[in-house]
Amino acid sequence: MDHLDYETLHTLKQVMEDDFGLLIETFRQDSTERLKKLYEVVRGTDADAIRRSAHSFKGSSSNVGAKQLSALCAALEKKALAGDLQGLDGDVQAIEQEYLLVQSLLDSF
Repeated sequence: MDHLDYETLHTLKQVMEDDFGLLIETFRQDSTERLKKLYEVVRGTDADAIRRSAHSFKGSSSNVGAKQLSALCAALEKKALAGDLQGLDGDVQAIEQEYLLVQSLLDSF
């Protein structure tokens, strides 16, 4: 799976024009907070809090075309929904690594 959906990004850039940079910066800031929140909630046992955090990050990632990041968040959301709370630190670490890659790719877009 591609890390970014460049068609989505090009469309956003055309539609948003000068505000595209603000959209990407907002995504970065929000994602940093969402990632921190994920690390916090996976330390606990509140599956619904984990699911909500993963769902939120999934949506924002999808909105900017970060397909793989969105898929990783969807997988974490599904695990939390099923009550499978084993190994979630590794899932969040994978999300963080993908997010760092997405940041780099967005920098070069």
